[in-house]
Amino acid sequence: MLKTTSKKINSEHLVFYQSCKSIDLSGKSLSTILDFILTNSQSNLNSYWLGRIDYSEAWKLQKVIQENVINKKINDVILFLEHDSVYTLGKNADLNNLLPARPKDIDVIQTDRGGEITYHGPGQLVGYPIIDLKKYRRSITWFMRSLEQSIIEMLNEINISSTRKEGLTGVWVNDHKIAALGVRLSKWVSMHGFAINIHTDLSLYRGMIPCGISDFGLTSIAKIKGEDYSLLYIADLMIQNLQKILILDIEKKVEYV
Repeated sequence: MLKTTSKKINSEHLVFYQSCKSIDLSGKSLSTILDFILTNSQSNLNSYWLGRIDYSEAWKLQKVIQENVINKKINDVILFLEHDSVYTLGKNADLNNLLPARPKDIDVIQTDRGGEITYHGPGQLVGYPIIDLKKYRRSITWFMRSLEQSIIEMLNEINISSTRKEGLTGVWVNDHKIAALGVRLSKWVSMHGFAINIHTDLSLYRGMIPCGISDFGLTSIAKIKGEDYSLLYIADLMIQNLQKILILDIEKKVEYV
């Protein structure tokens, strides 16, 4: 449910979010990507499309960017990308949710994010928002709900109706999970983020109990719509909706409950 206090949205903010697109850095070396981000991230929210990136390398990249945001050397950044197949474990993950039948050629990586076990792989859009919450609210709950809401609104733009489930994290289409979330804060600056199944091979989720929840199924945009969408197209819809959510927070103090 949406709760607001009415206030007119600043037109300069609207122009910014409507024109917000991801800069395409796919195919560049990690050092080139990092140099570009550290010298060009002066907008309120800077969005980059990185293409296919190894999970561990992307994690290192996030840490460097986060440190620069903490030290106010650059403004907020969101990285959009996809990974090769990998299972990742949150800080409190139960190893019993990693099933013996999983493909043994897929790496398992322990991370420092919140949440349980999840899968990343080709056809899945991963977003890593590295955002200073002190500019908005010092509330991880607000941030998680805002990320979920931006995904819900993005899906609505392609005519997919989705919701939250009470007591659970993520975005759902009926009883099927389409997006997972897990973040970590350092000095109120976020890292890690969300993963949305676009045309993901859902069979690879059989190697685990996703997020430790066995009661519900999984789905993807391709499975629902019967057609493929490019990850970059969905990334641009996401950055526009996330920017809008952040503007609404500044201008209207929106709460998603």
